[in-house]
Amino acid sequence: MGGQRLDQVAAQLFAEHSRSRLSAWIKEGLLTVDDQVVRPRDIVHGGSVLVLNAEQEAQGEWVAEDIPLDIVYEDEHILVINKPAGLVVHPAAGHASGTLLNALLHHVPDIVNVPRAGIVHRLDKDTTGLMVVAKTIQAQTQLVDQLQKRTVSRIYECIVIGVITAGGTINAPIGRSSAQRQRMAVTDGGKPATSHYRVLERFRSHTHTRVKLETGRTHQIRVHMSHVGYPLVGDPVYAGRFRIPPAASPTLVQSLKEFPRQALHARFLELDHPETGKRMKWESPLPDDLVWLLTLLRQDREAFIG
Repeated sequence: MGGQRLDQVAAQLFAEHSRSRLSAWIKEGLLTVDDQVVRPRDIVHGGSVLVLNAEQEAQGEWVAEDIPLDIVYEDEHILVINKPAGLVVHPAAGHASGTLLNALLHHVPDIVNVPRAGIVHRLDKDTTGLMVVAKTIQAQTQLVDQLQKRTVSRIYECIVIGVITAGGTINAPIGRSSAQRQRMAVTDGGKPATSHYRVLERFRSHTHTRVKLETGRTHQIRVHMSHVGYPLVGDPVYAGRFRIPPAASPTLVQSLKEFPRQALHARFLELDHPETGKRMKWESPLPDDLVWLLTLLRQDREAFIG
């Protein structure tokens, strides 16, 4: 390994940590070469002794809480959960407790030593479905790498307002809305975002749609589908004007009007296991509220076709 830059050597010797984390430790003098503090770009020669004196610090002052988790898969490296509607993923202003992170600390106490308690991707509070969590630093580093390389497959199902004639791809950058900072929007200065969508079932005024994410921007599916004119049913932020099929039954009208969340579910998750490298895949059935709404939409369509 001699004759390479220190940051390159460190990445090989301490592969369980990310390159950015190692680089920060080198700059802080926590990774030394022959007891000397050197720069990440300095060359390391054969026979040098590298010593890492860093410890992964517990992040934040989070509290473990006994909150039930719907665990789909678990081993010593990863945890796959089926997130219910209403569960916030990460503590933030207004949600200091009662989150998925608090539940993880109770279920896996050692996860406090993993960055963000092993949470490598998020679902919005009222989005349901599959999430993977890393139980070790090594697994976290590996999963983040897969997400960055876009080898993790995340496929969602949603019910949108409007009848989509054919599937397609949305390539539109997403960033903070200049008008409302709490909202995301398609904006020229945003981060690249790509979503692929296809039609599963059409109704009189709605479409059951499957969306595959290439990137994972905040509110990506909600923003993208609204951007192309097909906002999600129940979306309190991006749905815009409420629409119902003409002459629809009172039950369907009420269900559409009072649907309590964006009609979005993380249905499929596929990734390479961070330890074995084996490709693994999970599926989460549609939750009851989406199943019921689809049933009403089918009945509405059949009533008018018949």
